[in-house]
Amino acid sequence: MSSISPFPFPPTYNFPPFFTPQPNTTTRHAQLKKWSSLIQSWCRHHRQYRLSLIEAVETPLFHNTALRKRLDLHEARAVIDWMTKSEEEGGGGRRAEWISDAGGASSSGGLGNGAGQGPKSVAWIWWRRPEEWADVVLEWVEGTGQRGSVLTVYELIHGEGAMSQEFHGMDTDVMLRSLNVLVKRGRAQIFGSEGQEGVKFF
Repeated sequence: MSSISPFPFPPTYNFPPFFTPQPNTTTRHAQLKKWSSLIQSWCRHHRQYRLSLIEAVETPLFHNTALRKRLDLHEARAVIDWMTKSEEEGGGGRRAEWISDAGGASSSGGLGNGAGQGPKSVAWIWWRRPEEWADVVLEWVEGTGQRGSVLTVYELIHGEGAMSQEFHGMDTDVMLRSLNVLVKRGRAQIFGSEGQEGVKFF
């Protein structure tokens, strides 16, 4: 991560009320939209697909040390909750999704609800939704004349041919979700055992 240029925070990040839940419904909606945009931009910049809130509340994303203002875990969770809802539900257009079985010691503890992960502590952040990633992958496959060929999922994520692509280095689970969108559309077929998956594009 050290080679990544500093993240450009938006002007609202240096505005103290940005860190306080707004009581007015209209203002609150605008605030949540700005937080959603910031979280998506942050994750995209850092090539991050999952966000552990317990870890994230200690990072500059939610903690502005210059202002001495921060979003606590409860409020960060409220923002992600809003991002998981569709626009029709008054939410942020499904730009996040809770990972229910997100195991791992790195993000456990601190929630006080017994065994393992607490609910709503790790989420996918969809700066591109799986449907959108599916379009990006298919465009690359067609643009490089690989329709009809078989590629491994590993090649797609780590191969030299895709180094210039935004999906290079992608989380394997996100890639599989995106490829499954193409399967449903009849544009791809996945075969092979877990960890050794191959994909044929049509």
